[in-house]
Amino acid sequence: MSLRSSPQPLVVVVPHRLGRQAARDRLESGLTRIRSEVAAYAASVDSHWSNDQLVFSVRALGRTFTGKIEVLDDAVRLEVDLPWLLSLAAKTIVAHIRHTGTSLLRK
Repeated sequence: MSLRSSPQPLVVVVPHRLGRQAARDRLESGLTRIRSEVAAYAASVDSHWSNDQLVFSVRALGRTFTGKIEVLDDAVRLEVDLPWLLSLAAKTIVAHIRHTGTSLLRK
């Protein structure tokens, strides 16, 4: 068994009724909280906006993984390539992402 990235990216879609700009504004305002939560487990967290996509990289467990959060008119879509070890906790990670996303995007 090799310790490699999972073959399929982890994808989480959180629906919203805010419209694209309002959803992006909510994500931007919650970004500090999200970064501090992730930073508790990571050596480094980097991110930048490219249009309506937040592109990020996280260094944890000696590995770097990357992903993006795309803000759509009626949903926010997170896609991340998890290292194999973290993919074992995918259900827990998805539940946490859904909870955090829903609380940020609640109307």
